[in-house]
Amino acid sequence: MLDKNGIAKRIAREVEDGFYVNLGIGIPTLVANYVRDDIEVEFQSENGVLGMGPFPFEGDEDADIINAGKQTITTLPGASFFDSAMSFGMIRGQHVDLTILGAMEVSENGDIANWKIPGKMVKGMGGAMDLVASAENIIVAMMHTNRAGASKLLKSCSLPLTGVACVKKIVTNMAVIEVTPKGFKLLERAPGVSVEEIKNATEGALIIDGDIPEMIL
Repeated sequence: MLDKNGIAKRIAREVEDGFYVNLGIGIPTLVANYVRDDIEVEFQSENGVLGMGPFPFEGDEDADIINAGKQTITTLPGASFFDSAMSFGMIRGQHVDLTILGAMEVSENGDIANWKIPGKMVKGMGGAMDLVASAENIIVAMMHTNRAGASKLLKSCSLPLTGVACVKKIVTNMAVIEVTPKGFKLLERAPGVSVEEIKNATEGALIIDGDIPEMIL
């Protein structure tokens, strides 16, 4: 089974040369640490950064250079900083090739809930609503189950939705799953995880076609 870094490492294999990529808060921010050295990728953060690099080493942090999750980051040569209007112009104008988001729930038809738990104070949906409405390629990074062991890959989301039928692929600590018109399709399983375990941890319809290979990280 994967940890958060393992999930990020697997998602990094989905990033292609020349991509502009938006990284959401949480596990997605780790993806920049694992992208191959032989490709060029521009990471965009909705607070107004293009050209993010890996997280800084301890002691090298600059408190003025942060991502959307208020974590300190590094920038690569040629990086630029701009206001929110420019940042969301990039997002709404569909100039981002890949969006990687965290989620609390995903439904079998690709709905995503990642901004609010009823009864808990939040500032609002934020930039997630623009990302899910504009992006054509959304990968979700998440744990397969919650702390109580209940599935987070559901027939339908129980939490307030961020977007409808927008998720294309999910990478969890247990599996890589594609969202299809017929439900979740199992593509890969995490090291040491059986197909049966994934099936038991998935509430939504799960399509299993042939032998399921183990992930290559």
